[in-house]
Amino acid sequence: MTETRKILECVPNFSEGRNEEIIEQIVAPLKGRPGIRLVNYESDRDYNRLVVTVLGDPQAVMDAVLDAVGAATRLIDLNQHEGEHQRMGATDVVPLIPIRNMTVEETVDLSKDLARSINERYDIPVFLYEDSASSPDRVNLARIRRGQFEGMADKLLLPEWEPDYGQRKIHPTAGVTAVGARFPLVAYNIDLGTSDLEIANRIARAIRQSGGGFQFIKAGGVELKEKGIVQVTMNITDYRKNPIYRVFETVRMEAARYGVPVIGSEVVGLAPLEALTDSLEYYLGLHGFDDSKIIEHWLLDD
Repeated sequence: MTETRKILECVPNFSEGRNEEIIEQIVAPLKGRPGIRLVNYESDRDYNRLVVTVLGDPQAVMDAVLDAVGAATRLIDLNQHEGEHQRMGATDVVPLIPIRNMTVEETVDLSKDLARSINERYDIPVFLYEDSASSPDRVNLARIRRGQFEGMADKLLLPEWEPDYGQRKIHPTAGVTAVGARFPLVAYNIDLGTSDLEIANRIARAIRQSGGGFQFIKAGGVELKEKGIVQVTMNITDYRKNPIYRVFETVRMEAARYGVPVIGSEVVGLAPLEALTDSLEYYLGLHGFDDSKIIEHWLLDD
């Protein structure tokens, strides 16, 4: 029975990272429900953003996430929102990732069902992105989000930016949402020992694909005012092609050009084990290493 069970991962991003009461109300629909597990939720005050990870039965995940979107729609007013992370919606983006016994095609179908339900229940315009995109121009989330909440009302009136679901007008407080099926990515940030945002932006341009850097890397510079530092924030959209260690070492090399140290890094949300063991193998110079050499690998419930 276990071997044929389908498991879906969903990683909704909500535009609230400061008010703990609101955060708890958003994740409440994801707790204690049969068929799913809330495995992680992380908020960031500088980004003013909440990243949630849910795993479980596909329909149960969809139902629970739809309720969480409702809570975010009720509680978040983007007219009053500001933070370092770009955003266009109270529920900004809802990625669906096939984990076990599911095809990409199945996941795309689920993403369309969820997008339709979000629009019909909450009157939020929804764009499909990544593997679910309805046109090549909508594959890249950054392209859809460009203009953010403040510019989205005008953007929706452009001929090429009619939402996949909903009318050409934003929800007055919850904005616009993107939903899509995608490969598991690694959300990864590297802290620099400086407050100079221009240095972080230069390094980000050097490593990201759009700046002539690595394929499968989207990156930008962010100021973390409460910490007094800057950060190179990125999504590694295919860690198999460009692993974490390669990106980390390149950022450290570029930072040295400006006399700036790398003082730390973080993984936001969950990451596939393979993405981490690749870097372990690299830094320790291990030969013939794979997941089978990790004790916990053999303890996991199949």
